[in-house]
Amino acid sequence: MNASFVRKRSAIAAVLPMYIFSIAFVLGPLIYMLVLSFLTRGQQWGVSAIFTLKNYTDIFEPVYLATFAQSLKLALISTALVALAGYPFGYFMARLSPRWRSRCMMLLIIPFWTSSLMRLYGWMIIFRANGTLDSLLISLGLIESPLKLLYSFPAVSVGMVYSLLPFMIYSVFASAEKLDWSLVEAARDLGASPFSAFATVSLPLTMPGLYSGVVLTFIPTMGLYFIADILGGNKIALVGNLIQEQLLRVRNWPFAAALSVVLMLLTSLFLLAYRRLSHSGELEGLV
Repeated sequence: MNASFVRKRSAIAAVLPMYIFSIAFVLGPLIYMLVLSFLTRGQQWGVSAIFTLKNYTDIFEPVYLATFAQSLKLALISTALVALAGYPFGYFMARLSPRWRSRCMMLLIIPFWTSSLMRLYGWMIIFRANGTLDSLLISLGLIESPLKLLYSFPAVSVGMVYSLLPFMIYSVFASAEKLDWSLVEAARDLGASPFSAFATVSLPLTMPGLYSGVVLTFIPTMGLYFIADILGGNKIALVGNLIQEQLLRVRNWPFAAALSVVLMLLTSLFLLAYRRLSHSGELEGLV
């Protein structure tokens, strides 16, 4: 038994558990979900092994298309708000001294030590009628009657932004931390204004972090149905809420699988666009 054969067997033994895990817990469930989406719902319970495309054609009904549109709208708005708030935070946090940088990172991590459900219930107290926000605005004379923000689209948007903002901040921070600040100083020495130096040097070099933050924000927003349940009540329904309803209440598993496949395709298209943008950015940086 030669040395190359032994090394080959060792390499196979090292990667085999990873392949087994991927097939059993990633590829297997995806194939099962895809096959299930083409089957027929049972008359009383379960699934009948009858091939059909009805599960996909039903998605084009107005009520389901409206749910997809509302999910996409929420994802776009939440991602835009997260980018507007998270990019400056992550960028300037990278410019802080190591001591203050550590403090800011700790403040961002501390909320994750508690349950996300408990934090969302805190937002319910803030947004409810005559709650914390209404009492503050009324005491300041800015409003005369309660706003009743709870169980509304803005409340769900705030919940999404609050839950996903750290992902954007850390993504931008990781990119800005590696930025060669001497390039910015060189641009300033050559006569560029602070804004021009940022737009031509800092922003292009930190775009990979912004792209990563957008992906980490947009994709979860499409499926975080529990935030819509808590802050939106039954007024705001996302695709995740629709899938949950089909699984637990209606028990139409094939249709739920079809919805999941379509949602997965949408997120895959978004990831493909992200890869193309990131690769084009790398090519522009090389040029």
